[in-house]
Amino acid sequence: ENSVVQRLARKIDLPAGGLQIETVLTEPEAGWVGETDEKPVSDHTFGSKIIAPYKVALIELFSDEFRRDKAALYEQLVQRLPGALGRKFDRTVFGHDAAPGDNFDTLVAAPDIALTGSHVGYVNALTSVAAAGGDLSHWVLSPTAEIGALNDVDAAGKPLFLPDVQADGTIGSIYARPAVKSRAVADGTTVGIAGDWSQAVWGSVEGIKIKFSDQATITKGDSQINLWQRNMFAVLVEAELGFRVADVNRFAKLTQAAAGGDEGDEG
Repeated sequence: ENSVVQRLARKIDLPAGGLQIETVLTEPEAGWVGETDEKPVSDHTFGSKIIAPYKVALIELFSDEFRRDKAALYEQLVQRLPGALGRKFDRTVFGHDAAPGDNFDTLVAAPDIALTGSHVGYVNALTSVAAAGGDLSHWVLSPTAEIGALNDVDAAGKPLFLPDVQADGTIGSIYARPAVKSRAVADGTTVGIAGDWSQAVWGSVEGIKIKFSDQATITKGDSQINLWQRNMFAVLVEAELGFRVADVNRFAKLTQAAAGGDEGDEG
């Protein structure tokens, strides 16, 4: 629920040992034939990639007194911990953080499309994705990009962004393509990602696992913390996740001059 990528990309069942996925590169072409003419022969072409799971994890420490005296806050914090995994996953897919391995794709090499304060940047994104054989399905906008889109107009002077909050998490549409919002998409000059999300797949081996311990010794920075000795306990959240795209050029990074203020939790 905290990952925009997981909402937009197609989910697959991912075994612990990884999975080979097939992608269709080109379609066969039919032809007109006359009476007694030979029928044309044409084939699909295929590509394949290995999608492998990689572990993402986080440990947070609490005191017994914190859980006792601030029970409501403690419960809220524990419920928010899985969101950190979702944000890390999204930032990695968007290309802001390094991939955990060779069999995990990111969008770091997607073409850069500058938002110009008018419809031109969005049209260029549509054109770029289409030129690579894709059909732009969704815009992922940072809060800054959303504000910019609210002020942009099309060639006829009409509003470009049509706000409309939906139950599926969209905030509106641009050129009839749904837009969703995420703070995780912002980094440096990048304020959004647009692309054909039908070309992306993600998988999880067992979903998110949460574990508790008050007996372990935890390494935090340069310190060794014995939980039992300090009346503390640790909460561990982890997941094994994978991500692949058929063609990174079927996505585009939306850029503009760095304005700041977009880092943090997802919007």
